[in-house]
Amino acid sequence: MPVFFENDHCVRCQYELGFNLSTAEMVGVAPSGHTGTSGVVGGPHNSTVRHCLNRTQHQVCNWTLSLADPEPFCVSCRLNVVVPDLAVQGNLDRWRRLELAKRRCVYTVLRLSLPLGASTGSRLPGLSFRFLGDPPNGPVVLTSHDAGVITMNIAEADDDERERRRVSLHEPYRTLVGHFRHEVGHYYWDRLVDKTQHLERFRELFGNETLDYTSALGNYYAQGPPADWNTRCVSAYASVHPWEDWAETWAHYLHSVDTLETAASFGIGLATLQNPSSAISVAAGGAPMGIVPFENLLDRWIPLTLALNAINRGMGLPDVYPFVIPPKAVEKLRFIHELIALSSLQSSSGFHVTSSLTPENSPETQRLIA
Repeated sequence: MPVFFENDHCVRCQYELGFNLSTAEMVGVAPSGHTGTSGVVGGPHNSTVRHCLNRTQHQVCNWTLSLADPEPFCVSCRLNVVVPDLAVQGNLDRWRRLELAKRRCVYTVLRLSLPLGASTGSRLPGLSFRFLGDPPNGPVVLTSHDAGVITMNIAEADDDERERRRVSLHEPYRTLVGHFRHEVGHYYWDRLVDKTQHLERFRELFGNETLDYTSALGNYYAQGPPADWNTRCVSAYASVHPWEDWAETWAHYLHSVDTLETAASFGIGLATLQNPSSAISVAAGGAPMGIVPFENLLDRWIPLTLALNAINRGMGLPDVYPFVIPPKAVEKLRFIHELIALSSLQSSSGFHVTSSLTPENSPETQRLIA
């Protein structure tokens, strides 16, 4: 019986499950109140992990913590500083969908050994999240990033509202996980590019980020993207400004890494472009994906998207990946890959995470807001 990333219990025996970050696997978790604390993780009666508080209180999380961890929340949930007001009808379901998408994004970030928390003595803050609803009298909450804080408008968790926005903005793709990966990209521009020796290369590939952002955004919505956007960008929105080009490209990089790893976990192997007679898949586990040669990723990503799109068309559904990556965007993806590889080599590999969030970003400051 397969177990999926989203599962919180076994569909056959109903035993409680959770994602164990330290081993990167789904495991059995002793039910709340069970006294067993020893034995093998995932055993039928004993467990060395416990549920996140957001699981036991609200059923919105399926990640676990070590029994010895003093934190009440898992690594993903402790990044929250504002959560939806659960007194508002529908907000619990919205929050649940937001957390699932966020966990997918956080998993990939950790898989790539990228830093989440603020470094000691660093000018850069740790990553944190606010989930906000539009107040009755405005202004509208904008999904955005600002100095490490990612704000998500919880209306995006409603499929009909998200689809309405996608159509009105003429976007081929709009998902919650896509939002998280895009906004996280802004955060890692601050950490990996800004005020570093990599800024010059960034400008060569993406453009000069000192261009007025507000004017660029206004021009995009008034006039649309430039005619040649698809010769140099992964999406039309990427043409707005170098910052958005980076964030869009970053999101596509995370799309590819996560999807390739998922395909590999199911034993899916596809012929590569350079060697059509072979069927090779990126192996799950092992070294952080950022250390795998870039050509290996791209060589497998394109055939996989072609296959997935064809499968969806066979079901009468939209393309899973409605994009074409031009050569100039490939070089941008390569640049991101190289920065992630460098960051991975400079940090500890695997899923070890030390929480170094500032006090205002600690789990104790989770609060409710309409």
